Amino acid sequence: MEPIPETSEAVDEFGPFETDLLERLQDKSHQVRELVPACVGISLASREHGVSFTVVATDEEIAELDGAQYLDSGPCVESVRAEQVLEYSGDDFMQESSWQVFALSTAAAGIASTLTLPILKEAQVVGSVNLYAASPDAFTGHHEAIAGIFDAWAPGAVANADLGFASRSTAQQAPQILHAETRIQVARGVLVDTQGISVDAAEEQLAQAARRAGVSEAALAERIISGVAYAEREQEE
Repeated sequence: MEPIPETSEAVDEFGPFETDLLERLQDKSHQVRELVPACVGISLASREHGVSFTVVATDEEIAELDGAQYLDSGPCVESVRAEQVLEYSGDDFMQESSWQVFALSTAAAGIASTLTLPILKEAQVVGSVNLYAASPDAFTGHHEAIAGIFDAWAPGAVANADLGFASRSTAQQAPQILHAETRIQVARGVLVDTQGISVDAAEEQLAQAARRAGVSEAALAERIISGVAYAEREQEE
């Protein structure tokens, strides 16, 4: 599996993360593929930073899976054959099997099952891992083993919660999110230097000022940084 471009960009340029994050994520994806050959994508979400990092199967791997499905009349083939519109009552929708079938109607291409596991640190959820596969029962019987690979909590596993591969969209926003976070950190540093206050006080001051002005902290941070840059240019002249 390979990282999507936005994940590579986020880690290389902005992420305050371990330098070997991508290498470790790809290594873990290889371990998962040994257990679940049909796995086509993995997203690792950081609750602290509000971003996800995603690796996906290569075109060659996808082609191999597609070939296997046509030989075995897999889920993609069956869904094309079915061509049916399904209707559910409120009672039906509460049944797990009905909910999963309904979710399949909005699934991303090639995604037939997902597994979401929370990642805990000192009894607090610090993130999650979302796995995506091209066959319906790919993760059945593997929850404990996959949890072990990611140091996740197997009892908190949720199946088929993201058949639309929404975590990939989140991962595509990671560079912008981390860039904004970096600029906020810089602006806080400016407040610490110019006002002689603590980092905590600078964080609170920036947040309060943004709320009063009705703007985002990132927008206010850019204004502060631009003001400092302008002052520095004036001094140089």
